[in-house]
Amino acid sequence: MKNNEKTIHTPTACAMHTTMEVLGGKWKFVILYTLRDGTPRRFKELERSIAGIAARMLVKELKSLEADELVKRTAYPTVPPTVEYQLTDYGKTLVPVIEILDDWGKKHHTKRNKIL
Repeated sequence: MKNNEKTIHTPTACAMHTTMEVLGGKWKFVILYTLRDGTPRRFKELERSIAGIAARMLVKELKSLEADELVKRTAYPTVPPTVEYQLTDYGKTLVPVIEILDDWGKKHHTKRNKIL
């Protein structure tokens, strides 16, 4: 196939591609996992809760999740400004998926440690 030819995708492959465009990457699922209980979290709270994430990356990923309407950003007119993040109703539809992946990760971790 030539570089300029378009690939024809099946509907399933397209849906998975779309999902990975929205949720792919190292941090998005971790951010959604942290927000899954519905409690609004301030930026610094999120940053402290997610080990290893840089503030710049957290800002980028939150903006992306907000653009995809999974996370809601609420700014309060205080000095200094207070900003909170929480899942939108649409974002909450991912909670069962996140919890299933969390359960799988725990089982896989246990299985892998038994092998080692």
